[in-house]
Amino acid sequence: MTQQPEPVATCQATEYEVSILLEGDINRSVFVITVQYRGGGRWAVTRHGACLGINGEWSREAIPSEREDDWLATHRFDLDTALRLAREAAPHVAVNGHTAMDAYRRFLAAP
Repeated sequence: MTQQPEPVATCQATEYEVSILLEGDINRSVFVITVQYRGGGRWAVTRHGACLGINGEWSREAIPSEREDDWLATHRFDLDTALRLAREAAPHVAVNGHTAMDAYRRFLAAP
């Protein structure tokens, strides 16, 4: 009987947080965009259940069984593209009419 080799544990990054606010900023969590690995070398840019499309618009993400191929083609990216899109969108994330850029400026103006 041939002895099977022991499996080797692997590690893989599956999520990035993208924000213009610093890690310690109390407002950061509400302005974060997440880049999440979705398999097959493809990544999604997400925020509160919405996905960023290649056109820069956010849309609700349907459950997997309801996602059409054309939607996936415009909402799944290689990592570099996903991070670029998230960085471009980060200053414009809005909460209650205030953008991340507004929060950043308030932070700079604080004594």
